[in-house]
Amino acid sequence: MTDRRLHLLPYDYLVIGYCLFMTLLILAVGRPLGNYTYEIIFYSSMAAVAALVIRYVGEAPTGWRRFIRLLYPALMFTFFYRATSGTMFLLFDRFFDSSLVSFEYSVLGFEPSLVIDRSYLSPFLNELFSAGYFAYYLMIPALLVYLYLKRKDELIRRFLTAACIAFFVSYFLFFLYPIEGPRYYLAGQYLHPIEGPFFRKLVNIAIDRGAVHGGCMPSSHVAVGLIVLAYTFKISRKIGWLLVPVVIGLAIGTVWGRFHYASDVVVGALIGVGAIILVDRRYDRWIKRRPNPVAYHSLGVEHVS
Repeated sequence: MTDRRLHLLPYDYLVIGYCLFMTLLILAVGRPLGNYTYEIIFYSSMAAVAALVIRYVGEAPTGWRRFIRLLYPALMFTFFYRATSGTMFLLFDRFFDSSLVSFEYSVLGFEPSLVIDRSYLSPFLNELFSAGYFAYYLMIPALLVYLYLKRKDELIRRFLTAACIAFFVSYFLFFLYPIEGPRYYLAGQYLHPIEGPFFRKLVNIAIDRGAVHGGCMPSSHVAVGLIVLAYTFKISRKIGWLLVPVVIGLAIGTVWGRFHYASDVVVGALIGVGAIILVDRRYDRWIKRRPNPVAYHSLGVEHVS
């Protein structure tokens, strides 16, 4: 008899759980409920899509089925991010930038992006940190394409589990503590525009076309950038060390570009590190099996250079 039991991976539980939680939360507290019709349909539909993938693609698929089964969470991340714009004021009716800025002044004695505006802007530095920021949009696809072509499926599963944790925790905080960011809240205090001939323009295009208003606390860019870095080290230490300054540039670039406060970066980094540690320590228990030689081979640990 064919075993027709469904074998769910950790990221399956995370994707479906996140969608169902958001749907139920909106139904419970979203008022007026008619304003959240799109979000209810969206999260319900994404849960249904994930369930269909799990049910019909199969346990050990090949070809395009392998692509869908392995990578479907990554294909959803952008849509999940965009959907946060509709739930930004699910619990509160305003942004809390004033309290966050006051906190940073009490700790640092200054607001970093204002200091950068007064003293450090230059075409070279603008381009350098814009390049670091823009690299975020290439990191996840580059890592996943490499792992997919090398058939390191187990490493893909672990990476996407950590990424799901980081993204979904970040998206919860978006509406638990709504922050619009310095480019909005401090707009009237900046004296100089941030200019650059290439990467700054690319960043502006990406932000204008894809960013939501709000969703700054925490920086999910930094959280997932650290996860990409950690899993790159699992493949190659040489490439990992080359990526370190890029991730540092990403973290600085979020503040330099006026997209995030320093606090957003710190909290994002903590979430990223937490997701890495959690997956490293608990993943094998989650899938209810011991690591085996096949899994370790697919992780590629023995090939670390």
